[in-house]
Amino acid sequence: MAVKILIVDDDPDIRDILKITLSEENYEVTEAANGEEALKIIASKPLDLVLVDYKMPKMDGREVCRRVKKDLLLSHLPIIMVTGQGDINDKVNGLDAGADDYVVKPFEPKELLARIRMAIRRTERDLEANPLTRLPGNVSIINELTKRLEHGSLFAVCYCDLDKFKAYNDKYGFEHGDEVIRETARTLIAATGQCGNPEDFIGHIGGDDFVIVTTPDKADNLCNKIIENFEKKVPGFYNETDRKKGFVIAKDRSGKEQHIPLLSISIGVVTNETRRIDHVAQIGEIGAELKSYAKSLERSNYIKDKRKDE
Repeated sequence: MAVKILIVDDDPDIRDILKITLSEENYEVTEAANGEEALKIIASKPLDLVLVDYKMPKMDGREVCRRVKKDLLLSHLPIIMVTGQGDINDKVNGLDAGADDYVVKPFEPKELLARIRMAIRRTERDLEANPLTRLPGNVSIINELTKRLEHGSLFAVCYCDLDKFKAYNDKYGFEHGDEVIRETARTLIAATGQCGNPEDFIGHIGGDDFVIVTTPDKADNLCNKIIENFEKKVPGFYNETDRKKGFVIAKDRSGKEQHIPLLSISIGVVTNETRRIDHVAQIGEIGAELKSYAKSLERSNYIKDKRKDE
């Protein structure tokens, strides 16, 4: 799969030079002429690296970098700042804003390509993450659950899953579907920040499936906050017609048209508060069972396991 790089510079000649340089490595290049345009592209499509000029109108490279690194879904995206010759303050300010590296104009093409390769390698090594949300993936999720089990601490594992997502994807397309998944991730991050613990873990299993590892005392408030915030966002995912109707029309497997309700979220909460849990697979099995029950209920819901060992 081609490495995707965004070039951000207000000078079209510099963008052309960078494009020619990057073409040697067959990188897939997207361009932006200013910081505001860059942020829109960064938010809308998966990228592997951003190459951004420090001095630009509307929004300089430092501000682009600061905003990207502040967003938890984008903070792992490597950014290389392009600065002017001898502008030591630009270099320092760029690095302070979170830039991963910098190159000086006029740059040596071989050095630039080497720095790009190094930044991408470092990110791949440091991050086992879902490419869409940049949240930790399955390896990290298993490691986190294993760690909690080994420590013998009380935990609550919240398995979160969107309802009616396939119908939404079929009607609105994958790009809109991807944005719903990103917004779901942001909802989980915000709710955990408000109602969880500083050491809570958020992972992306894949597709529209997420997991949060917290403590039993935080789980109820956290689930309620996720549901409250997600339900507020749902109308904004639809056009005015579907929003007013409160459903979309989609065909089932036999080709018959059905009225499919708007998106909702179901959460199954697995806890070792009242029962013994010994291995990760057990957590997954209980979570799937609880989530399935939550999905059978109307609108967004959560089900917390309160069963006790005999």
